[in-house]
Amino acid sequence: MNRILYNAKVYIEKGTYAQAVLVEDGYIKDVGGNGDILKYKNGETQLMDCRGRTLIPGLNDSHLHLMQFGESLNQVQIEGVSSIGEMIKRCQVFMQEHPERVKSGLHAAGWNQDLFTDGGRLPTRHDLDEISTDIPIVLERVCGHIVTSNTKAIEILGIDGNSPQYPDGEFMLGEDGCPNGIFTGNACNVVKSIIPDFTMEERRQMLIQTMEYAVAHGLTSVQSNDVGTSFMDGPAAFAMFKELYDKGEALIRYRHQVCFNDLADFEKYLEEGVYKLGAENEDSWLKIGPLKLFKDGSLGARTALMTNGYVGDPDNHGLEWIKPEEMDRYCALAKKYGMQVVTHVIGDEAVRRTIESYEKTFEDGKNNLRHALNHCQITDEALLERIRQDDILVMAQPIFIDYDMKIVEELCGKELTSTSYAFGTLIHKGVHLSYGTDCPVEDCNPFPNIYMAVTRKNRQGEPRDGFYPKECVDVETAIDAYTTESAYAEFLEDRKGRIKKGYYADMVLLDRDIFTVDPMEIKDILPVMTMVGGKVVFEKI
Repeated sequence: MNRILYNAKVYIEKGTYAQAVLVEDGYIKDVGGNGDILKYKNGETQLMDCRGRTLIPGLNDSHLHLMQFGESLNQVQIEGVSSIGEMIKRCQVFMQEHPERVKSGLHAAGWNQDLFTDGGRLPTRHDLDEISTDIPIVLERVCGHIVTSNTKAIEILGIDGNSPQYPDGEFMLGEDGCPNGIFTGNACNVVKSIIPDFTMEERRQMLIQTMEYAVAHGLTSVQSNDVGTSFMDGPAAFAMFKELYDKGEALIRYRHQVCFNDLADFEKYLEEGVYKLGAENEDSWLKIGPLKLFKDGSLGARTALMTNGYVGDPDNHGLEWIKPEEMDRYCALAKKYGMQVVTHVIGDEAVRRTIESYEKTFEDGKNNLRHALNHCQITDEALLERIRQDDILVMAQPIFIDYDMKIVEELCGKELTSTSYAFGTLIHKGVHLSYGTDCPVEDCNPFPNIYMAVTRKNRQGEPRDGFYPKECVDVETAIDAYTTESAYAEFLEDRKGRIKKGYYADMVLLDRDIFTVDPMEIKDILPVMTMVGGKVVFEKI
């Protein structure tokens, strides 16, 4: 049985469009005009009249945290709160409405002190004690690189002002010399670990919930960092994913980006073969992907690793999550097993040091393993050129500009800002650059992300000419970054990310023409149909 989609505006590649697509056995068998494709019709053909709508390849988020997004949908919503007081109130209400869910502890993520109207300070344990002193409470900043806990959580950890700091992270002290509830870096994971985890069945349901949301917004693939972050029990996590896909319950293609507790843990996974669990075949919807490392923190938390520190605070160079020697060992082990490495880098010094580690793994000066820089926000001209010369991939999140345009010049200065978030420049240089959202840092809806890449304006359309508008890209380039470039990051550019013969039948039919609408409307576009492997996984009635 085959399926024909016709009367569509089918995006093939820049400047090239068609009208109809033939789908068979999960693949695109042919593309062309209506007459060319309708000739394949037989008694069993399923016809879909697209009524002139625009059909694009399925969108592929090259970096997010799908499981963490599921968690956020099942926790108190604190994203966007305008004050510490509002956050406290929301938590209090949530506890009253969901007593069973919080009986052993409360965890949520999304606050941002830069949005607070009551002074813009970081919340402390004293603030969270107003929510409860009976159960541990841990609230994450939107970036995930700073958390605040209440006094009960500190008591459970058993730390005081004289306790040794955690490796690659710290707990801050208040004026009284005692921990004030603020944790940074790897110490965030330590304090979060005291909150009881969701059950595997709860997590399975969350994944299905988030996949339903994803396909309703045009995503057909995700490259997701869940194991080693939201899922600390790696073997159990891999097994759960495999079962989900084996049972046919999954709606999208999923590629793991995996963190490890330490080098020995990484080596154990590799040598014992556990890391390969779930890698059925080259066309499996579930794939084991790269090693995921964190080099620094975030700009908003002032923990991004900066060469010259921050404006007005030059002695603060941010946080180096993993030291160069240890990163070199990770990269060397990844090279031994032919594994790609993706590293979280925000600050310019984080970018520089990560490139140096990558270069040590190159064969004949070439990045054959397609190591990637995730985020790659603060850069100077020399770094941009070095990325080009080394052919290092960049996994970018244009949507971050919506918030960061408010703070980056203040923290980094105008000169460095002018060469940062240089996603247009990198593409013009020929760098392989893909798009993602880092959800739940931002919503995984790809269309506001595309809007931001095209306009460099916030959701209100400001600034009028765009934030450093030379970095704007056209719509076709933005879609390519979300499709064929994301596929390149997976080594699948020969079969994924285009509506072409022999490619996966992953496609999205849009409610308006993304190529001709007013750019301000791009962020509001939604699918009317999403197809993965020839299967309609979402359809708007």
